[in-house]
Amino acid sequence: MTPVKAPESVRAKPDAICVAAVEPAREAAIAQAGGARAGAAQVGEHLGHLVEGERLVTHYFASAHPGYRGWRWAVTLTRASRAKTVTINEVVMLPGDDSVVAPEWVPWSERVQPGDLRPGDLFPTHPDDPRLEPGFTDTADAPEDVLTVVEELGLGRERVLSQFGREEAAERWYAGDFGPASPIAQAVPYKCHSCGYWIRLADSLGQAFGVCANEMAPGEAHVVAYDYGCGAHSDATIDLAEPPTPDHAFDTTGYDTLELAEQAGE
Repeated sequence: MTPVKAPESVRAKPDAICVAAVEPAREAAIAQAGGARAGAAQVGEHLGHLVEGERLVTHYFASAHPGYRGWRWAVTLTRASRAKTVTINEVVMLPGDDSVVAPEWVPWSERVQPGDLRPGDLFPTHPDDPRLEPGFTDTADAPEDVLTVVEELGLGRERVLSQFGREEAAERWYAGDFGPASPIAQAVPYKCHSCGYWIRLADSLGQAFGVCANEMAPGEAHVVAYDYGCGAHSDATIDLAEPPTPDHAFDTTGYDTLELAEQAGE
């Protein structure tokens, strides 16, 4: 590990007593690491010092703990004017250039990825989510028959998908595994928009997307693009020739004896 060097911005003169106080600094690091027995094995060689200010010096020691490779003990000490002994200000561990450190903190809303949600988990929606916009249908005083129509049309919700949300979803779906660029769609001439198993989505997304209802297809129960395709298309039929009917065979080389019982009165 490279000894610590003072940056050019530090112009304070090195204090000879603080610089020479390597052993008091080491003892402070050992005490912080767990005492004479446990701590001595965790504090390694002296790596150098850094002049922090007037009569203020930080000594660095390598960490010998196997779980903190590349880290270093930093012991900052000082002394009062005209004093001959030093005072320990702070003892901490700092990461070095080769140390293993925790990744940069990321807010939970950015850490959660598709597929992370488990049963019982709640993923709150941000109030300013650009994918949503207010639903302006007021159904507070609507009669029952009107409410039935409203529910069938998907109205009456507090928030609905915005134009941005629709476009973002469409781009994601179209570029996904069930879009026209997927390998399986490129390998067949059949497209979903002409398939009998394809159920078109409602509203504007139905212009380009539907749901596959063929349990034998890879896109079954998924949203698939209108120009996605697979080999399970409803028009992918095979003309099978009828098997030939064999002629009747007659045995002309022998005969069977058939005995009939005589009827009474004959």
